[in-house]
Amino acid sequence: MNRRDFLASSTQAAFGAMLLPEFLKQSPLFFKMSLAEWSLREPIRSGAMTNMDFPQIAKKVYGINAVEYVNQFFMDKVKDQDYLKELKQRADDLGVTNVMIMIDLWDYPTASPDEAMRLQSAEKHYEWIDAAHALGCLGVRVNANGYEGKSEEEAADLFVETLTRLSDYAKAAEMNVMVENHGGLSSDGKWLAMVMEKVNRDNVGTLPDFGNVNVSKTEEYDRYQLVEELMPYAKGVSAKSLEFNQKGQEANMDYERLLTIVKDAGFTGYVGIEFGGDLQKINKKDGVMLTKKLLERVGGAVS
Repeated sequence: MNRRDFLASSTQAAFGAMLLPEFLKQSPLFFKMSLAEWSLREPIRSGAMTNMDFPQIAKKVYGINAVEYVNQFFMDKVKDQDYLKELKQRADDLGVTNVMIMIDLWDYPTASPDEAMRLQSAEKHYEWIDAAHALGCLGVRVNANGYEGKSEEEAADLFVETLTRLSDYAKAAEMNVMVENHGGLSSDGKWLAMVMEKVNRDNVGTLPDFGNVNVSKTEEYDRYQLVEELMPYAKGVSAKSLEFNQKGQEANMDYERLLTIVKDAGFTGYVGIEFGGDLQKINKKDGVMLTKKLLERVGGAVS
């Protein structure tokens, strides 16, 4: 499917879904909803859509007025001011809020034992903080990595050093720096909470993800404990979804329990839809729309 056909067919399908009764009777939500670009990785990678199309897709296809970019999808545009200006203008014209850029720079580890690498990592992240500022984003998401072979305390101290640099840089732009539980030690709730206490900066917080619970290849952290431990520091929430049952529920996550934890923490910010599943496994149903309906239904019930 080419880009034009993808945009047209997606809009028609979503509009039809929005005429269903469940869309016409929505309870007020305690949070704001956003869409993570990772949900659309397949059409982006195939060329059916581009990063520049993202605000339009979010607004016109899914009826979502806030977006979370992934730097992987416009890596060569980080310093392209004309591109960033046009992207911001498109979002502004649509009334879409640019919430964050999710930064994945695995080759520049934030918790490397090598000081020169940590400095280089910070410098590379500064570029994306600048790009996020140009887009009018509220913040950026970063990862904890590169600490292999170090104790938990040592890894935390290495990461805190980089986070402090990023905090100082982002503060000038009045932006937040968020750390997602994204595997490894970052998916250990107690460890990431310790990092937050150590860094102790107003503009540094967590981005609790409902799905990333793998501390190692063989160990999973308790999903609900993890979210509960990270919520006191949360500046955003990532509503991960992978599979759905016949009732439209996430097959492996208790969304009512998760959203209750989020609400009880007093959170009222953005909850980002991040569909990470295989569309073929759910009979080509739209994972984004299924997640949106789930958030609206369950979120309305616990509000």
